[in-house]
Amino acid sequence: MDANSQPQTLLEAMRYFSDPDVCLNFVARLRWPNGVACPTCGSLDVRFLATRRVWECKSKHPRKQFSVKVGTIFEDSPIGLDKWLAAIWMIANDKNGISSYEIARSIGVTQKSAWFMLHRIRLAMQTGTFQKLSGDVEVDETFLGGKAKNMHKEVRERKIHGRGPSGKIIVMGIRERHGRAHLAVVPNRDTTTLQTKIREHVAPGATVYTDELASYAGLDVDYLHEVINHAESYAQGIGPKLT
Repeated sequence: MDANSQPQTLLEAMRYFSDPDVCLNFVARLRWPNGVACPTCGSLDVRFLATRRVWECKSKHPRKQFSVKVGTIFEDSPIGLDKWLAAIWMIANDKNGISSYEIARSIGVTQKSAWFMLHRIRLAMQTGTFQKLSGDVEVDETFLGGKAKNMHKEVRERKIHGRGPSGKIIVMGIRERHGRAHLAVVPNRDTTTLQTKIREHVAPGATVYTDELASYAGLDVDYLHEVINHAESYAQGIGPKLT
């Protein structure tokens, strides 16, 4: 098949994306139409390391080497681009929707992996990009639910136990300043829960703003982590402090 043509059937898509070089070039052209750029500093002065199939930025900074997956929905996934791109083709070309079971059977992955891929691909289609949030990213969480005094007695007794946010749901917000946002209901505010969500939606190297909740400790391994003390301000990096 000609490199500039697009597969018209699933069989053609499977054959077309079976070549690792085709997959790499296909995603690179989509992501960097003006030339490969370092996801950390944005420099175009990079070189391709063919033996490892990654690029290396010539500027001096951490994370000089990067793959085409870094900062995208494909990152942190052991699944090859051949299967990712075939799954994207299936979802984009099925007018009536498609299940994770069908994707699993068609591309040869487990149903659990297919569900994971389906979730990420649908999210990318909603936002219009395969890239994660980047730049300045704000993260926070809140409790939502009716006030106990407004609940019927039976509902209150069923939902409210003791003091605090019992009976309410936790909503986590991840927002790219002046850009995209992601909201999710999370089961708790534990370190694993919150940081997993951040790493799922935010590209490494981004500046992440959070409050002083202990669950966010350790983000500085992958991000420039800025902590905001809400006793002093509710925003940082966008104007004078609110005191």
